[in-house]
Amino acid sequence: METKRMGFETKMVHAGVPRDPYGSAVVPIYQTSTFAFENAQNGADRFAGRAEGYIYTRLGNPTVRALERQVAELEEGADAVATSSGMGAVNTVYMTLLGQGAHLVSTASVYGPSRLLVEKHFSRFGVEATYLDTSDVSKVCAAIRPNTRMVYVESPSNPAMLVSDIQALADLAHQRGALLVVDNTFASPYLQKPLTLGADISLHSVTKFLNGHADVVGGIVVARDEALCGRLRALMIATGCNMDPHQAFLVSRGIKTLSLRIERAQRNAMQVARWLEAHPKVAWVRYVGLESHPQHELVKRQMSGFGSMISFELKGGFEAGRRLMDNVRLALLAVSLGGVESLIEHPASMTHAGVPSADRLEAGITEGLVRFSVGIEHVDDLIADLAQALDRI
Repeated sequence: METKRMGFETKMVHAGVPRDPYGSAVVPIYQTSTFAFENAQNGADRFAGRAEGYIYTRLGNPTVRALERQVAELEEGADAVATSSGMGAVNTVYMTLLGQGAHLVSTASVYGPSRLLVEKHFSRFGVEATYLDTSDVSKVCAAIRPNTRMVYVESPSNPAMLVSDIQALADLAHQRGALLVVDNTFASPYLQKPLTLGADISLHSVTKFLNGHADVVGGIVVARDEALCGRLRALMIATGCNMDPHQAFLVSRGIKTLSLRIERAQRNAMQVARWLEAHPKVAWVRYVGLESHPQHELVKRQMSGFGSMISFELKGGFEAGRRLMDNVRLALLAVSLGGVESLIEHPASMTHAGVPSADRLEAGITEGLVRFSVGIEHVDDLIADLAQALDRI
């Protein structure tokens, strides 16, 4: 079915779905490592690219391919490449675009492993990086060098919730001979489409909002240009970080309720954020839907909704953050985000504990910062849970 001109919700359900010879209403799980050829010539033609068909699941699989087409349509990109994890997606992009002597400009508060991958591993091969506040376009402009090959932003960023101007950064990167890559995990294609704003690549940890049920680890990279997507796919195949067919099946199933889940969760998030903003033990709240957010006007231009991620600072600092974690009952004390269940974490003592305190503060990750991924539970129960936990600080 041709769905490119149809609405987002229709694409969620029908995009990428091939016609099944047995009439299956959903894409079957092709749980196989290898595919048989019709004859020797057919095998030779598939390897040479002269004939359509599958060879080996690391190279391609019908279930995975259906998911790639589905997400490519949702992002309005040329094509997509699915990977075994979100970091598999990040690594695929880095290895494809960053060679020896290349320079990267990125968001200071980017997902920790995305930064550590460059600083601890790619640096060994001559790749340099500058991390800064990419919500300030002038800082990005000043940081770009002749050897800058990529501007890599996360918007909204994790966990500082800073928003970068994707269109302005795309124009700047292209003027200076670089590509713009956007980690769109926090927003999902339902709320933000980086490729239509000028970005070259949009990537996701599908573990989060796209799957939405905390039962899959996976990643996907979507490119605006088909040739670029071909380069990304070749690298993914070479490194062997392909997605498993069963992973792809579960993610595709999760995507079918993406807009419904996000609408409920972001409605909850707005109520929770306003309640937190008025609480005497909370110093500040960063939620892109609040008028107090420093990039609120940009968010309204760039996104179609505000999402369900909240960061807030406790007045009691580090120990207050730990005490809150120990006393929540409904929200799960866990990393990750974007599921139907609410998750809460304290970056300074958990996800970013290994980052030097000076670097944490530069990235906006303060001692009392709490990250809250708001789920689809009843909002009164979520607020009651936070209230009783805050009472114990």
